[in-house]
Amino acid sequence: MDSKIILKEALQLRPAERLQLIEWLTRSLDKPDDKIDQIWAEEAEKRYQALKDGKVKTIPLDEIIHLTQGCGSVGWF
Repeated sequence: MDSKIILKEALQLRPAERLQLIEWLTRSLDKPDDKIDQIWAEEAEKRYQALKDGKVKTIPLDEIIHLTQGCGSVGWF
């Protein structure tokens, strides 16, 4: 199967159909990986424990917004 032919045909689809195709392709790549899930669970536990032990400090959201205003940063806010 030639990917260039598939692309050429896909580009002939209506925008909504192309979007659906993108969604299907993306889902096919997003397979659960138990090893990665375990690594992230361990990392989350370490971070939570560090917070409980006072090894890290939280910063309130309004302070972060204040600190980033005027910095030309583009982000979540």
